[in-house]
Amino acid sequence: MQNTLTTKGQVTIPRAMRQHFGLQPGVAVQFAIEGDHIALRPAPSLRGAPASGFALIRSRRKSVPADFDVASLAEQL
Repeated sequence: MQNTLTTKGQVTIPRAMRQHFGLQPGVAVQFAIEGDHIALRPAPSLRGAPASGFALIRSRRKSVPADFDVASLAEQL
């Protein structure tokens, strides 16, 4: 099967191949160089991770102490 690379570096994966591997719009894929060719694979899914990606990246901020009182801070303002 042959396809043409666009000026943006994109190619269309044929429908039969997308269906065979379960590739749908929005699904992440991985590229790898294997010898003299490029391999494309479905990326491993993050099971149990929220769909939004929230909380997947650890914050560099220090957490708020458990005894922090927001109400008293608001009264000071």
